[in-house]
Amino acid sequence: MHPPRKILILRFSSIGDIVLTSAVVRCLKKEFPDTEIHYATKHTYASIVKNNPHIDKVHLLEASLPELIGKLRKENFDFIVDLHKNLRTFLIKIALLKKSASYPKRNFRKFLMVRFRMHHLHIGHVLERYFEAVKKLGVKNDGEGLDFFIPPEARFSLEELPESHRISYVALVIAATYPSKQFPEEKLLPVIDRLKRPVTLIGGPSEKEMGGRIAHARPGKVFNACGKYNLEESAWLLQNAEKVLSNDTGMMHIAAALQKDISVVWGSTVPAFGMSPYFGQGPGREFRFEVKGLPCRPCSKLGYSKCPRKHFRCMTDQNEEAIASSLQTD
Repeated sequence: MHPPRKILILRFSSIGDIVLTSAVVRCLKKEFPDTEIHYATKHTYASIVKNNPHIDKVHLLEASLPELIGKLRKENFDFIVDLHKNLRTFLIKIALLKKSASYPKRNFRKFLMVRFRMHHLHIGHVLERYFEAVKKLGVKNDGEGLDFFIPPEARFSLEELPESHRISYVALVIAATYPSKQFPEEKLLPVIDRLKRPVTLIGGPSEKEMGGRIAHARPGKVFNACGKYNLEESAWLLQNAEKVLSNDTGMMHIAAALQKDISVVWGSTVPAFGMSPYFGQGPGREFRFEVKGLPCRPCSKLGYSKCPRKHFRCMTDQNEEAIASSLQTD
């Protein structure tokens, strides 16, 4: 087919979802090296795409959607790849009146899994579904996994870390958008106690207090990096970790893009929703931990502020010894 002159990719949130689009971005650029690849996202997530060398121009949703649409109209795109598929992206496509394609979200199937526990329903990994949006362009998944580009300024010297953590450490991602997806503090401590190596806690400002309590409880062994570093610097900490423990959260997908071995603790959500770590043909591996057989799981496709059943067994019944064993490095 005749190569398009300009392609616009739409994905406004969140961290993990945007990182998962990186494979589509790369494959588009491989197929059409002379085509301008543009990407529209929220200002909050600009750094994830601005550091991507396969993207020629980034458009940010800042003040209002009409303002963004006005800027996009001036670009005169040939094709729109909608990897968000919501009301906002629908309005953009209507306003621009260009050829477009989106991907199957399969939200109804997720609803049936949550509401009626129809575990037999096939949803498929979201990355493979993303590629449905570029199928008509002749673009296929190259199997090379995800991309996350850490800029040089984020690659700080590990001499900045405590002396005990400069040679080797295990990274524990304690962040989670929803508490029902967060491995509890009281479960983390027994895991930490079983580890032979020191631990670096990774999270944002909202996890700083929790990280501080854990570090105070295990002085010398735990370094609380929560809130100390930005997203790219936190990714650098993941890159240099021996192993990674994570909740179902955006940093999990960044760790997968960096081809790290990841032990993932699944709570209120399930891998069957299609958001598990994706490595392609790379060396990274997922060690999956779920409490099987709970009739209340999954209770949500996104998560809750607290367990709807008030027992939180999807996390409190997790096997700390098995999790710690997956994180041992020798």
